[in-house]
Amino acid sequence: MAVDAGKQETVALGKSKAGRPFSAFERVVAWRYLRARRKEAFISVIAGFSFLGIMLGVATLIIVMAVMNGFRTELISRILGVNGHMIVQPIDSPLENYGALAKKFSTIPGVTMALPLVEGQTLASGKGGAGTGALVRGIRADDLKALKTISGNIKSGNIDGFVAGDGVLVGSRMAAQLGLTAGDQITLMSPEGDVTPMGVNPRIKSYTVSGIFEIGMSEYDASMIYMPLEEAQLYFNAEGIVQSIELFVSNPDDVDELRPKIEDAAERQVFITDWRQRNQTFFSALQVERNVMFMILTLIVLVAALNIISGLIMLVKDKGSDIAILRTMGATSGSIMRIFFMTGAAIGTAGTFAGVLLGVIVCLNIESIRQFFSWVSGTVLFDPELYFLSQLPADMNVGETVSVVVMALTLSFIATIVPAWRASRLDPVQALRYE
Repeated sequence: MAVDAGKQETVALGKSKAGRPFSAFERVVAWRYLRARRKEAFISVIAGFSFLGIMLGVATLIIVMAVMNGFRTELISRILGVNGHMIVQPIDSPLENYGALAKKFSTIPGVTMALPLVEGQTLASGKGGAGTGALVRGIRADDLKALKTISGNIKSGNIDGFVAGDGVLVGSRMAAQLGLTAGDQITLMSPEGDVTPMGVNPRIKSYTVSGIFEIGMSEYDASMIYMPLEEAQLYFNAEGIVQSIELFVSNPDDVDELRPKIEDAAERQVFITDWRQRNQTFFSALQVERNVMFMILTLIVLVAALNIISGLIMLVKDKGSDIAILRTMGATSGSIMRIFFMTGAAIGTAGTFAGVLLGVIVCLNIESIRQFFSWVSGTVLFDPELYFLSQLPADMNVGETVSVVVMALTLSFIATIVPAWRASRLDPVQALRYE
């Protein structure tokens, strides 16, 4: 009678909870199936690998996307911190009234700074006689002070000599390559020299290195020299004119809206290019690489989800008699399905959030981790000469992180449906026939 009473109580429990999804009875059974037992060691190993696979897949996705976001953000900030968001160039005649035009452009709402500019390629050499190509940019002293990307990153020396008109600023990597320090002489040779009866003689002139700047982008630190505008005009045979006016705007995405206003303010024919056109190939390649990496790394999570399927199918086969007993005691097919769904979903959910935690920890300490592995391996990981930046950036995007979590949970939940459905369709009579 006691056994019958217990059976009736179990049946009543199953029936009373059958209509309520994820009842206490179903959670208890699902938790028991998750716990490792000696005879189910192999199934537990598969569940463990599924957990690790999802955790590592989610963490890898978050880390890689954060690094690529940081890489893009740093490149944009450094590239646009040195180069203008919009470049205005003359078409019909040289820019002789560049001062008035720059002042007029500066009054346009949305434009933060207008820089008249003279540029030219030269060969730079230092004390050791070694030479390297250099891009000389001539700008006004007041504009250089406002250009914080340069004036705010002086590593040695100062800008006093530049302001006085008799000194230049040199990138840190170029200075190291030429063996220069603040106060040394740098020799510049330009093919656009003086015209003589024998032809054009290259122009060679030495300047004092007033200061050494370091932007943090190796391409610029190794190739750029800043020179006072008046001196650059003399050196490049451009007295009284500039080649272009670079405009910095408050929001780089608003360049299309500002274009007609700048054309109206110029009151002449000008050719305007923006930062997207000048760097279109570069940033398009970054976007394609980012999308492809997301798709490839998603396969890691997919493989881990397939491990959940195989683990649950083996668990269903092993628990066939248990399922039959539960069904005979009153558990419905829906209840059995929910039990195994929770078992698989628990692995996916735990793996996903463990992966998020691991990804966040790694992203917050990405540069320290890079330095540690560089020290262990004895090599330079993320070489600035190849990757432009002097340190490894990581910029986590909340929207992307949420999308990764949703994707991982969705794959995990989908992976549990088929095994859970097979468990719910198990015939108790067939399962208990040979027991």
